[in-house]
Amino acid sequence: MIGVLLRMVMVGLGLYLASKLVPGIAFDDTKTLILAALVLAVVNAVIRPIVILLTLPFTIITLGLFVFVINAGLFYGVSLLLPGFHVAGFAAALLGSIVVSVTSLIGNAFIGRQGRVERYRRRYRDS
Repeated sequence: MIGVLLRMVMVGLGLYLASKLVPGIAFDDTKTLILAALVLAVVNAVIRPIVILLTLPFTIITLGLFVFVINAGLFYGVSLLLPGFHVAGFAAALLGSIVVSVTSLIGNAFIGRQGRVERYRRRYRDS
């Protein structure tokens, strides 16, 4: 449960960074940002694998680049569902989805399978 919440926080942080870095992405208030993080996390967990499976031939032909189009489409779809979440167009959705993906990737590198923040320490052996 803690892992799911930490991952949603990572998505929320990515959305916040996307709204600051990408022109064309905006939120009316903090409540909308939190709700968008929740909806985007659910969409990425439930709908994204199904869409990737259905578009597998396009993904293979484009050597995986079609996944960026899928991510941008889902990002834009979430903005259509939430009235206070504004995305100007496909380019903004594409850049925003990349920012959210990179932020989540970096954040999830520190979250273990049990949902705890993990530290990696290298141990040196005395010889």
